[in-house]
Amino acid sequence: MWTRRRTECRGHTVPEVRVHVASKVGLHARPAALVARLAAEQPVTVTIRKDGGEPVPAASVLNLMTLGAMRGDEVILAAEGELAQASLDRVAALIASDMDGE
Repeated sequence: MWTRRRTECRGHTVPEVRVHVASKVGLHARPAALVARLAAEQPVTVTIRKDGGEPVPAASVLNLMTLGAMRGDEVILAAEGELAQASLDRVAALIASDMDGE
C-alpha cells in the first residue's frame, strides 16, 4: 500500500507517493531493474528518495541500488507534469508488490 501527498516545490505543488518496499532483497539487482524499466517508460521523470535524502531519477538501476532501500523501508516517489500522479501510482504499485516471484 502507498500514501499519496502533495508537496510544495519551487512555488508549485508536486505530487508524491510514499511506499514501502515489498521485495525480500529490497531495491537490489532484479527488483531495481524492473522498477528502473517501468520508471523509464513513464511520460514524466519519476524521482525516488528515502526520507531526508536527495531525490534521484528512478529510471536508473544504479541510483535505485545505491539508495540502500531494504524490505519494509519507505521510499518517496515524486514527479511533475500532467500525468505525474498516474505515473507515480504505476511505479509505487510495482515497488509495493512481491517482485521476487515474477
